[in-house]
Amino acid sequence: MSTTLQGPAIFLAQFAGDQAPFNSWPAITQWAASLGYRGVQVPTWDARLFDLDRAAESKTWCDEFAGIARENGVAITELSTHLQGQLVAVHPAYDEAFDAFAPEALRGRPAERQRWAVDQVLKVAKASQHLGLNASISFPGALAWPFLYPWPQRPAGLVEAAFDELAKRWTPILDAYDEAGVDIAFELHPGEDLHDGVTFDMLLERVGGHRRLNIAYDPSHFVLQQLDYLQFIDLYHDRIKVFHVKDAEFRPTGRQGVYGGFQSWQDRAGRFRSLGDGQVDFKAVFSKMAQYDFKGWAVLEWECCLKHPEQGAAEGALFIRDHIIRVTEKAFDDFAGGAADPAQLRRMLGLN
Repeated sequence: MSTTLQGPAIFLAQFAGDQAPFNSWPAITQWAASLGYRGVQVPTWDARLFDLDRAAESKTWCDEFAGIARENGVAITELSTHLQGQLVAVHPAYDEAFDAFAPEALRGRPAERQRWAVDQVLKVAKASQHLGLNASISFPGALAWPFLYPWPQRPAGLVEAAFDELAKRWTPILDAYDEAGVDIAFELHPGEDLHDGVTFDMLLERVGGHRRLNIAYDPSHFVLQQLDYLQFIDLYHDRIKVFHVKDAEFRPTGRQGVYGGFQSWQDRAGRFRSLGDGQVDFKAVFSKMAQYDFKGWAVLEWECCLKHPEQGAAEGALFIRDHIIRVTEKAFDDFAGGAADPAQLRRMLGLN
């Protein structure tokens, strides 16, 4: 039997702040529920909302944490380690830029920062298990990204060596997630070595098709890359475990294209938009999800460069709700059918 996907849900990372109702777990879950959300995706690095150390150590703490959300009308969809996952693999060119993702004491100490990041991601496996979750969302990090464009000419084996190292770093983490019964769904994203189907396959091959290496599907990143985001679902639906509902638009000009000319988000040809304001065909996306029986949550990730986040959140709940397809349990032409027997089938085929 097919499943109607769950939602609407919202990723809290872009909303957490120091002012109420965004500065505490009880308040932000009440706020999300008041807008019509039924689930929340949790940024595990934000201590205002989540205590990762306690979550990894104590199922009792996790039960209480989930209980607060449940009392306020929302479920926990997944735990996110976007920032920590990014730090599992960092090219030296980005050391200072990504230092802000780590505790201040680790800044300027990349080896210690990397060990801390791995420990953080491993703790989320335990925390997810304690919360009864079957998937988490993350970034894989990047070693080859500075060499994305083949100029200057890349030495033979450079990219292969980068992906070999990425596999070496993530394989023990994937194994730990397997023990916990939790998938890691990487958001395929520019700035990551895994940013499209080809690069995902490159890592998947190197980890022996590991069943815990999966995908967080976000069509907005594919619009900006000019990748067929609908065919992507056809190709990778069995690996899609998390679904970010985010809109985007790509409007190239005679002066600017995919690379964006180093412009701000507002001035780029490709930019993220609030749901319904961009170019993603969400009717087709949700149809594909229903076709392939996606069993997870539809989670708003708000990153619009124009609209206020609270307006985007309020509109997003209704948008997702209206796009969720209640999967049918019967065929539309059942009324015209009739009973059949083997003899009738042979007669109809002229086999008697």
